[in-house]
Amino acid sequence: MTSMQSLPSVRSCSVTSCAYNESSSCHAGAITVAGDNAKCGTFVEISFRGGVDAGGVVGACHRSECKYNDKLECTAPSVEVGPGKDVADCLTYEAR
Repeated sequence: MTSMQSLPSVRSCSVTSCAYNESSSCHAGAITVAGDNAKCGTFVEISFRGGVDAGGVVGACHRSECKYNDKLECTAPSVEVGPGKDVADCLTYEAR
């Protein structure tokens, strides 16, 4: 199991409508990548901003066919989140 200190960071997030986005920086404690299009499962549109002071990390990845997935954990150095097929997708996702 990966330690919290070695989880990959969310390098940038261009989904400005997400409540965890502040100046293109993810402020969720940790995101989950899931769904058919490697979407950010933590994305939420709501009328206020939330999250933590530190930048977000990838806590879990449910896309087992991604080349960066090792036992449901992301091994990419960092990820980018932005519009893809869904409003908020992991743009770093790459099939094996």
